[in-house]
Amino acid sequence: DNSGIGINCRVGKGTTIGKDVMMGPEVIIMTSSHIFNQTNIPMNLQGTTFDEVKIGDDVWIGTRAIILPGVTIGNGAIIGAGAVITKDVPRNAIVGGVPAKLIRYR
Repeated sequence: DNSGIGINCRVGKGTTIGKDVMMGPEVIIMTSSHIFNQTNIPMNLQGTTFDEVKIGDDVWIGTRAIILPGVTIGNGAIIGAGAVITKDVPRNAIVGGVPAKLIRYR
């Protein structure tokens, strides 16, 4: 409800997007990844894993942010442009960087 997906975004299968979410251009939300545990088998033959992404209500995701599988973004959070989100983002947190770190709370 009332959410927008920016131009050229890629949203992985199984992503949940809340209400009033703003998403800038070229955001990537990944829900799958390659398996690479075994060194005696090429990585491209080991298959993939799937883990959904959940985005809460009233979230702002800046241009070219990348959200990795299994992440939950809390209500009211702000994701800085170009951030790489590798773990859950708390409610009302402002995060940025590679990997993303807490900057402050709203």
